[in-house]
Amino acid sequence: MHKARKPMIFNLLAGAVLAAVSGMSQPAFAWPEKPITMIIPFSAGGGTDATGRMLAALMEKELGTPVNVVNRPGGNGLVGHSAIAAAAPDGYTIGVATTESMSYKPTGLSQFRPTTDFSAIAVYNTDATSVVVTTDSKYKSLAELLEAIKSGEQVRVSTGGAFGGSYQIAFGLLLKDRGVDPMKPTYVSSQGSAPGLQEMVAGGVDVTLTTLAEAASLIQAGKVRPLAVIGDKRNPGYPDVPSTAEAVGATELKFSSWRGVMAPAGLPREVADRLRAVVKQGTASKEFKEFMGNRGFGVAWIEGEDLKSFLVTSEEEMATGLKEIGLAK
Repeated sequence: MHKARKPMIFNLLAGAVLAAVSGMSQPAFAWPEKPITMIIPFSAGGGTDATGRMLAALMEKELGTPVNVVNRPGGNGLVGHSAIAAAAPDGYTIGVATTESMSYKPTGLSQFRPTTDFSAIAVYNTDATSVVVTTDSKYKSLAELLEAIKSGEQVRVSTGGAFGGSYQIAFGLLLKDRGVDPMKPTYVSSQGSAPGLQEMVAGGVDVTLTTLAEAASLIQAGKVRPLAVIGDKRNPGYPDVPSTAEAVGATELKFSSWRGVMAPAGLPREVADRLRAVVKQGTASKEFKEFMGNRGFGVAWIEGEDLKSFLVTSEEEMATGLKEIGLAK
């Protein structure tokens, strides 16, 4: 009896060894194993750059791996957004995408579409556009500014980016809502909000379209003054700045901009899940919330199916907005 059982015991032991060896040949999922590049599609100093760098620092702390920020401005963010999409889908090149990425196809600039060309990780910020002038500007209210534009006065407006960006759309929709030709101002493009604000302070333009968060340092320095937030609500961080609903009765305007972490299409699910978890942990941290709150950035968290719906809606709103103000091809 004992002799008959030896082969069976041997086979069981051999099977266990083979299983162990097989398990060793299938290494556990490991990401990251080298530095990560985070592409910012706009110049240094703006809101996308500031929030992206903060997030990169928090991700680096969590991962124990460098997250190197690289600014790739140009073409209303097209250069940087395209670089994100064109990278290998391995998790080692990611980026901060913005609302502007929705404008390329409707304006004929490119066939690029975030809904198909990205692996969407999460949206972490949404903000309303603000209309900002210098502290000594002759325009003391939004109503005065709109009346000047309507009367034919030459008003130079920095778009806070390239033509057809989210800030220009929001302002154009405001003008149209108030019975003013959206293309009546003289628009001046820039490589982002920071250059646009600096050009205004230097006297190159009369108005800059931006967000309160991006103008925060100049507001605090007493160099610029916000006239209004485009939308139906005030920014909690700037309770003295009226909404356009309050300032001029434009109650139907709710067009806002967003920022989110994106990767090239085709990112493996396990990498996407790990990346999303790290980004979520960073944005949920006290450090990040204080950074955003102190500067007036809106904090959001949109992922999964909600994010898919959000991006589709954003794409539709962008196309409609560009058409309404006459910038769609």
